[in-house]
Amino acid sequence: MPAKKKMKRIVAATGILAIVAGAALAVPLVIGTPSSTPEPAQTASSAAATASKVLPPAPAVTYYEQAGPPAGSPLEQVEPLKVDVSKDQMGTSLNKGLTGISLEATDLADPDLSSSNATMVKLLKEADQPVLRFGGNAVDRRFFWTSSGEALPSTYRGDAAHPAKAVGPADLTRLNTLLEAADAKVSLTVDLGHFNPARAADMAKNASQIFGDRLLSITVGNEPNGFVFNDARTDGYSLEKYVSELKAYAAAIYAVAPNVPISGPGAYDQKWWQPFIDADIPQKKILSFHLYPQYSCDGSDPKGSPTIANVMSRLMHDRAAEYQQAAVKAGRAAGLETWVPETGIAACFGSNETSRTHASALWTADYALNAAQLGITRIGFHSSLLTCKGGPPMSAICSGGKYPEGNGQMSGRANFFGMSMVAELNAGKFLKLNSSGGGLTFSYALQNEDGSTTVVLVNENNPEKAAQTEVTLNLPGQALTGTMSQLTGPSYAAEDKTVIDGAKSEPVPLAQRATVPGFTYGSESQKFKLTAGTVTVLNFTY
Repeated sequence: MPAKKKMKRIVAATGILAIVAGAALAVPLVIGTPSSTPEPAQTASSAAATASKVLPPAPAVTYYEQAGPPAGSPLEQVEPLKVDVSKDQMGTSLNKGLTGISLEATDLADPDLSSSNATMVKLLKEADQPVLRFGGNAVDRRFFWTSSGEALPSTYRGDAAHPAKAVGPADLTRLNTLLEAADAKVSLTVDLGHFNPARAADMAKNASQIFGDRLLSITVGNEPNGFVFNDARTDGYSLEKYVSELKAYAAAIYAVAPNVPISGPGAYDQKWWQPFIDADIPQKKILSFHLYPQYSCDGSDPKGSPTIANVMSRLMHDRAAEYQQAAVKAGRAAGLETWVPETGIAACFGSNETSRTHASALWTADYALNAAQLGITRIGFHSSLLTCKGGPPMSAICSGGKYPEGNGQMSGRANFFGMSMVAELNAGKFLKLNSSGGGLTFSYALQNEDGSTTVVLVNENNPEKAAQTEVTLNLPGQALTGTMSQLTGPSYAAEDKTVIDGAKSEPVPLAQRATVPGFTYGSESQKFKLTAGTVTVLNFTY
């Protein structure tokens, strides 16, 4: 892990002090990553702007040192970005635990999911109160729950990298130690591929007793809309049959664990949403759906193919938003929360040009923020516990060691750092804003519980070619402090080069962050530059 850059303190020069209504104005002290070029934090315009308000004396600041464009890069100018943040709320919130990890149900048997695995505890803490969701293709094919030590049936088959596994209460108890150590929660999926409501209810009963309030939901089956296409069921499976079986499972679960919410349908086909909503299930609380925006694995739809050009496009952002909006609308009408418990850039197996790249980190941060702004409350990025080398390249986390199972020393990939930028945000209410210019930049604003404002700017302009973007940010108040944290990478295609505040780690704690370069003390309007290919989190107090 690269060392944090040494901090230096920049003391306000005598020439930039001003007296307003008898109060001496200096510069706020903020600890963080320093800038190589000190900039004045008090100007004549800011003094005039605050003439009607007596501001407290403020100490010196340390400016954030932002990564610049590569030397000699063929810079392309970007239209200046103007963002006006309103005091009016949008009606949606960013909650802690928004971004989580989705895993296969068979991973419940993995001994690495334990509080004794320090690397796993560290990752989940960096994800800040995440949900671990267990489901995936494994649950209806090669996952066998037993609370009595039954042998794995011979009909359950897998392969070397994806073996069939039996899971029991001891596995849930071990997992619970991890959840407690990392302050995480869990969502489970029960096997619908082998119709057995009683076995599913037994799993729900044990899970409820072991996890308690950490168990957020149970889903019946994984992507049941796909059963007829992937041989999970060979008995002519239909939507009508799903609803009938869903009711049988829900009734059995309710009889032994009535307080556990049911989520569903966990499908990737929109026409399955309403039948789930209309099903008479007493513990139905969550509408869930799966979404992989790049679905054209054979290239038949060029705009849906897994390419960096598609990922770094406004079309991809808008496509995902349109689908998410439809789900939120359906969920709200029924009084249900809306989750995306399984998602990722592409639905395609194996590697593609978006895998493991810095572009995936930028996409992840924007995708999560936009989903939350629309009203989605939980997102699970589908991942694996297999090795970094040879394992699923889309996975946000992976193990060191030899393929397939590795040594259990877990680390995060670029998309995990995109998750971390969002996970470290304070819970808050989304604010309305107007933005213009900025090329491929997406803007978000939050009102925090302490009255501060957080602004997130996802600058998806090409970091190899685009010049820094001139930003004018108009805030809903006169800022006394303005701090900054930033995710960066040298190019869209760069692998294992994404960093946050100069290190492969979570963002610097809010109280220790450096000041936005060019910060104007006491002003509602802030002007600064942003490097392309970055996710920048700005926090302002008044």
